[in-house]
Amino acid sequence: MSLLAEHETEHPPETPLENTAPTGPTVEVFGIRHHGPGSARSLVAALDAYNPDCVLVEGPPDADALLRFVGDEDLVPPVALLAYAPEEPRVASFWPFAGFSPEWQAIRWARRHDVEVGFCDLPASATLAPRERTLLDEADDAPDDETADAEDDVDGPSAVDLLLSGPAATGPDAAARRRLASRDPLAALAQAGGYDDAERWWEDVVEGRLDGSSPFPLVLEAMGELRRLVGQRRGRHAENEARREAYMRQTIRAALKRGRTRVAVVCGAWHAPVLTAPLGPAAPDARLLRGLPKRKVVCTWVPWTHRRLAAASGYGAGITSPGWYAHLFEAPDVPVTRWLTAVAGELRTRDLPVSSASVIEAVRLAETLATLRGRPLAGLSEVTDATRAVLCDGDELALRYVTERLVVGERLGDVPASVPTVPLEADLVATTRRLRLKREPAARALDLDLRRGIDRERSQLFHRLRLLDLGWAQPATSDVQATGTFRETWRLAWQPELAVSVVEAAVWGTTVESAATARVESVVAGQSLVELARTVERCLLAALPDALARLLEACADQAARDADVEHLMEALPALARAARYGDVRGTDTGALRQTAEVLVRRTCAGLGRATTGLDDESAVRVRDLVDAVHAAVGLLAQEGDGDVRREWLATLRGLADRRDLAPLLQGRLTRLLVDAELVDDAPARLHRALSYGSPAATKAAWVEGFFTDGAVLLVHDPALRTLLDGWVSSLADAEFVDVLPLVRRTFGTFSPAQRRSLAQRLAHGDPVPASAAADRLTALAGPALATVETILAAGRHD
Repeated sequence: MSLLAEHETEHPPETPLENTAPTGPTVEVFGIRHHGPGSARSLVAALDAYNPDCVLVEGPPDADALLRFVGDEDLVPPVALLAYAPEEPRVASFWPFAGFSPEWQAIRWARRHDVEVGFCDLPASATLAPRERTLLDEADDAPDDETADAEDDVDGPSAVDLLLSGPAATGPDAAARRRLASRDPLAALAQAGGYDDAERWWEDVVEGRLDGSSPFPLVLEAMGELRRLVGQRRGRHAENEARREAYMRQTIRAALKRGRTRVAVVCGAWHAPVLTAPLGPAAPDARLLRGLPKRKVVCTWVPWTHRRLAAASGYGAGITSPGWYAHLFEAPDVPVTRWLTAVAGELRTRDLPVSSASVIEAVRLAETLATLRGRPLAGLSEVTDATRAVLCDGDELALRYVTERLVVGERLGDVPASVPTVPLEADLVATTRRLRLKREPAARALDLDLRRGIDRERSQLFHRLRLLDLGWAQPATSDVQATGTFRETWRLAWQPELAVSVVEAAVWGTTVESAATARVESVVAGQSLVELARTVERCLLAALPDALARLLEACADQAARDADVEHLMEALPALARAARYGDVRGTDTGALRQTAEVLVRRTCAGLGRATTGLDDESAVRVRDLVDAVHAAVGLLAQEGDGDVRREWLATLRGLADRRDLAPLLQGRLTRLLVDAELVDDAPARLHRALSYGSPAATKAAWVEGFFTDGAVLLVHDPALRTLLDGWVSSLADAEFVDVLPLVRRTFGTFSPAQRRSLAQRLAHGDPVPASAAADRLTALAGPALATVETILAAGRHD
């Protein structure tokens, strides 16, 4: 029998406590568990019975003005109160509420009955205030083992031992359970009731109550006894807890002083015993709160998610199954049947066959398990076991999908536009509504066709948000096979903490466009040429013409001062892409193209110096830069500017025959010239590179430079293939072992289909040309065709 069940036997619910006529103002304290649907349901019934004229809820009083929005049809939980310091928005804190949170239901009850309601916990201005580190903080930082050892050294039985006397206090892990109980009151009560899981104990005792009686008097008595036995806590946490409870008592006194006669206090169950009447003198509480540090804060409502309510997200008051608790609150009748029906529907969306008969069998199994385990109702563990065994056929992957989608859930709340917020957030909300974009916590891919006006504006919005470090949308790879620069794919996932990022970004402007422009202009000074070029590209994608003009000036100035050829080569691709992208967006990129052309000419002038005396690692880096510049020059040449491309190719042709050039670069430049049809003696060059007198590693480097991504050359040019095959075959054993990694790396750039085709050519030779094959087939079929012609002629003659 559980602890609360024992108390129910001693004090039956029909005791007419509520019929006692109060002689003066009364205070009723309802100790709840945060985000407990059973607590919420029982609390609403208790408030109906008590009918208070003032409701005080655990939360920051700074946000009292926001309670007027509770009850608005557009304020849909889960939501959270956000309090932040306007001068330092990253200093912020959230107070989340779900639809099944008792605090939320208490506020709704007060608003529905037109009863005064307010928060009574320590203000956010105090909790977010900076504090100096003291010895109390060092006490909080002490390892748990040391604290536990100190507690175990006390003479006589400990408080937890007294509470947990019996079988639950014995065993090899008794000390660990005692430490857990001292930190988690619910765990202590669960162990006292014979449970090893506090979640299951609370679900059975409170969430699954069927008799309709109020659990709050019993919870209050149990918590009072637990606090008496555990005793005074130490450290900064204990000091903060004492201040919180002192502030709550002061708030209750203030409500009574205002003439309220029936005050309901809704708070965490642990705090309930110290808030009940009589409250005692106010002087000690006033002394404890004197000198409390404060700072200016701003409060607002922001959307929240069920996933952020989960304990796995790191939320201190989190629960393991927000989606399940929401279901219990919203579907109190036949919850198991409704839940497993929803599970079946979710699995069917994944093309998993789930019949109605399977749902019926799963319901029966869950109820049978609850009976065997002595539980009043089938809980989450029972429906999970039934789901695994019947609906998922033991498939843990399918069960994990159900857990993520339903047990935890991805529900996102909503906040009305009338809630006060920073102007940037208001503009972002209006923009997303106009562009038909919905904030969703579940990640989803969005393919954009930039030829459509709405998709082009969406792309600009996403790029502006990235400039502001708002990670709602991230570039992604599309599953749709498409080419061209008119397509973009984004991955969208809205997380509640982005609300703080929006507040931080609000210092740059009141709209997304103005904020992004100001942010870009603020980072121009001190950036390198490469960083400026990348910012130019992002700025062009975001359609910020004012910031782009200043960026181009800064980029041109930095390019004129930067003499490092590698820096010029790194900056060029971004500028070329930006110039080419302007054709799709309809943006004038004349100045940008001129800057890119200047960088090409400066690169051509300094490339010879940059490729002299390179070691192997530097050669690889310069090879990659040459490839990037070659692609960038190709983009610029698409606009009809052939002079830049001719100048670049002439530079490569002059460098390719240099004897002091690194073999990797020599092979790569030769390959680029072959692709440009400026070299027609590729077999002869390969023959020279593979001739005797050069180390095997040097030959392999030349081959790597020439044949990387060059499978087509080997497949269709027998001379090149024969030379390469002969060189590999002529290698001695020691040389073969040395060059094998380099050759494997080269052939690793070929696709599987290209490697198969190349292997077939090496094994069977080149296929017979189509015309020769046709002639051969005609010759073989000649006699047969002549016989058929003779037969047909005889038939016609008859």
